[in-house]
Amino acid sequence: MADSIQFFELNTGAKIPSAGLGTWQSESGVVGEAIEAAIKSGYRHIDCARIYQNEKEIGAVLKKLFQDGVVKREELFITSKLWLTDQAPEDVPVALEKTLADLQLEYVDLYLIHWPVRLKKCSTGFAPENLTPTDIPATWKAMEALHDSGKARAIGVSNFSVKKLSDLLSIACIPPAVNQVECHPSWQQSKLREFCKSSGVHLSAYSPLGSPGTTWIKSGTLQDPVLVSVAEKLGKTPAQVALRWGIQMGQSVLPKSTNESRIKQNFDIFSWSIPDELLAKFSEISQARLIKGVWFVHETLSQYKSLEELWDGEI
Repeated sequence: MADSIQFFELNTGAKIPSAGLGTWQSESGVVGEAIEAAIKSGYRHIDCARIYQNEKEIGAVLKKLFQDGVVKREELFITSKLWLTDQAPEDVPVALEKTLADLQLEYVDLYLIHWPVRLKKCSTGFAPENLTPTDIPATWKAMEALHDSGKARAIGVSNFSVKKLSDLLSIACIPPAVNQVECHPSWQQSKLREFCKSSGVHLSAYSPLGSPGTTWIKSGTLQDPVLVSVAEKLGKTPAQVALRWGIQMGQSVLPKSTNESRIKQNFDIFSWSIPDELLAKFSEISQARLIKGVWFVHETLSQYKSLEELWDGEI
């Protein structure tokens, strides 16, 4: 009998559902339907962010689902993220309040610093002149205050390298519960995963299918011969195999879809498993980071002069 791996335990003691619905690039008008379809299909974990500009619509759907008795608030795990323009300590609680107002919630289960990058307050776009140096210790202290207030049941980070996560752990009063990063069979994050495991930080995977719907990314993850071959042997889709690989590796996975049948398919990953001899084949898949963060690198205007510096060599 396969280990279903429906949850992982965070360092707070809370349980994070191992599969959630991602909402990045889910447009207004369709994201609400996707949320409803996902929750009715059994999803209990929704990954949001203020910068996705769809939290208001998500909030309206959640409210209706609560009112209709489809699901209770305490049964859901809702994540949101602090955007780069709001990292000044005084702006952190204001940003969360806006998110809570849009989502029509009293608390989020997890609140993340979206990137180890800061943009000037009220700036729009990624022009290099909008970049300004981070003060992660000060931002983190403000995040800890949100945790203490109960409005963020857990706090964490996103897109942090081993070094950046290690630096944060060395000064944090409340350690981050989660580091949410790009992770899929074509970018397996072995070094970061091991560090997170040894540090008690849960690794959560965005773009766990290699972001096939993102037009500016050339991703062949789901066409990889190893993945296709394993899927054929198990009678599953390459997407299901990629997601099952993720949870067997110990990370929660956040596939994004607005297609109801794919939303259901992506959740059918608990009643079977990838046997060890097929799992071993994943080491043959060539590795490449897809979401590089090139917007945040500049020779003179950024604290990161190169991608090497942004990722501390993890490229």
